[in-house]
Amino acid sequence: MQTKFVPVSWHELTRRLNNLGWDGPFSGKKHPYMRKDGIFLLIPNPHHGEDVSVDLIKKVLKRAEIV
Repeated sequence: MQTKFVPVSWHELTRRLNNLGWDGPFSGKKHPYMRKDGIFLLIPNPHHGEDVSVDLIKKVLKRAEIV
């Protein structure tokens, strides 16, 4: 069975990452970031209340070594 991704809000994305053990988000130079086990994960900035796109979610999850 393949997981279907859907756009989510920035707060939902960070909440779900927190549930998976990620700390943060913390303020970065240009983007907020989260960290876990020595991995620093840049989190995209929300733009005018828009949801984070599926493509961007997949990139974040790949970098986080979740998918």
